[in-house]
Amino acid sequence: MDNRDWLILKVIYDKKNITKAAEELYMSQPALTNRLKQIEKEFGVNIVTRGRRGVCFTPQGEYLYKCANEILLKIEKTKETLWNMDNEVVGTLKLGVSRFMMKHKLPALLKLFKTTYPKVEFKIITDWSSDIVTLLLNKDIHLGFVRGDFNWRGEKHLLFEENLCIVSKNKITIENLPNLPRIDYQTDHLLKALIDNWWADNFSNGAQVTMNVDQLDTCKEMVINDLGYGIMPSLVVNNLSDLHTINLIDKNGAPIIRKTWLFYEKEVLNLNVVNAFVDFIKNYDLQDV
Repeated sequence: MDNRDWLILKVIYDKKNITKAAEELYMSQPALTNRLKQIEKEFGVNIVTRGRRGVCFTPQGEYLYKCANEILLKIEKTKETLWNMDNEVVGTLKLGVSRFMMKHKLPALLKLFKTTYPKVEFKIITDWSSDIVTLLLNKDIHLGFVRGDFNWRGEKHLLFEENLCIVSKNKITIENLPNLPRIDYQTDHLLKALIDNWWADNFSNGAQVTMNVDQLDTCKEMVINDLGYGIMPSLVVNNLSDLHTINLIDKNGAPIIRKTWLFYEKEVLNLNVVNAFVDFIKNYDLQDV
């Protein structure tokens, strides 16, 4: 067994599919299957069983998967400790990033950071904000870019705020919204709750949702083509002057705000690469990126 064999076990377990695992590992399917057979031969046990829906791990395979996680984590911690023994900023920065941040904000930030610290590499997971919080709790990532006010007891830094707003191609009024076609999109539960609560405070009837699309950017494109209105964070449409927007306010007349945060545990700042990145983010204005 070498380090890559432990990684092979982990990826097969996570993907539950040999073909997908091979793609993830940049291996051919026959090569991966052969390597798995060699691992089984070395330990003298069956690690997986194959079915129509993919692979299932045997009890022995489950145990080896647990060992693989522990060994890979130990190797990673060892590397981080060695890299951290001098003052050089080097290593792999593991980030969990919301879809909006990944598309609209992060690439430019990483480019600037990489210019200053060329020996840093990035491992990035793009997911819903709620899942990023889970990754942080499980210590699968160093830092999380999270949209919404989640209950987080670790360290956090406010990156920027934006209004929630009604967006339409032509001018409309709030009073007439129940009679107009609305375009909804998949999003995290906190944003959905903000929108639903605002609607319940203002209307007794439900919205006329004529389209439910996969993501926020798709909703924006539908609005641009005058297929209905959407309710979305303002930064998504800030650069589109030909759209009409109305900021949402609550029952007390205060604007309804969507916040974006950087979440992390204090202990990760002991790593030079993480500490440098957090300092970089804190001294950078993301509102105008």
